[in-house]
Amino acid sequence: MKVLQLATFSSVALIVLSACQPRSTLPPPVAVVIKPKPPEIIEVPAMITPPSVVTVKPPPLIHYPKGVERPRLSAYELRVISDKIYLNEASSNPDKLMIWAKGENFASVGIGHFIWYPAGEPKRFDETFPAMIDYFVKNNVAIPSWLATARHTGAPWKNKATFEHAKNDKEFRQLKMLLLNTKELQTQFFFDRIHESIPQIVKLAPPQDRKRIIANYNALAHTKGGWYPLIDYINFKGKGIKSSERYHNQGWGLLQALQEMQPVEAGVQALDEFSRATQAVLERRVRNSPPANNENRWLPGWKNRTSTYKRSLL
Repeated sequence: MKVLQLATFSSVALIVLSACQPRSTLPPPVAVVIKPKPPEIIEVPAMITPPSVVTVKPPPLIHYPKGVERPRLSAYELRVISDKIYLNEASSNPDKLMIWAKGENFASVGIGHFIWYPAGEPKRFDETFPAMIDYFVKNNVAIPSWLATARHTGAPWKNKATFEHAKNDKEFRQLKMLLLNTKELQTQFFFDRIHESIPQIVKLAPPQDRKRIIANYNALAHTKGGWYPLIDYINFKGKGIKSSERYHNQGWGLLQALQEMQPVEAGVQALDEFSRATQAVLERRVRNSPPANNENRWLPGWKNRTSTYKRSLL
């Protein structure tokens, strides 16, 4: 039945109209609300690995130093940590899922803001998004053909200006949708990175510090909620093993945080001590940084983030 202009109906006509339709479904004859047409959705054939996988198990090929706890992560922990990292990095806002920060020469994409350099740019910081693209393929996630090519040629945006201009492009929206659909898989990638990095970190640590680093790492591994700070920090500030990620030969990654920790037992005290150590390492980074970088402006946000390590998410 077509609806004529309500203003021309008499009260009798309204009664007749009401009688012609089921009372259980007829809305009150008030204002007609016309909803805007929903925005176009770019569909991307992106499927995460089947949800039947309950436990993420590390691959068997990595040789662990004696006494180092092998990581295990449940599906529930994966989901909770994924949500927290998305909140930390992107405020759980899809519009902040892909950014190009002022003064940077790379894009930051995904829930953990993976670094992705365009071709020809110097790579001072550890570039992680190409490895994430490989991880998509390894886990049977369908990706656009242009992304498979860009994995080898570099980010498709030359600089921040071209990145901002491309936000309405089909390819940009495809990547954004892919990243939204694979949040837990991205967190699994961070988790696997912890698994792969711990033997490297122990090997590269000064010999006199190795025993304490292993003990502190194991204390966190045996603490309820201990995987979140480890996973978040290695994504946040890296492994701490690259010589280019240092000021005055002092780094700020996971190696330095574990090295900074005082000996501690598993439990809430391990969470507290890791939070304190990460803040100390980041404060030292700011003190050592070139004044022109003005890194002090980031420190309050960094400390807010590392303060979340004190509380178990589980």
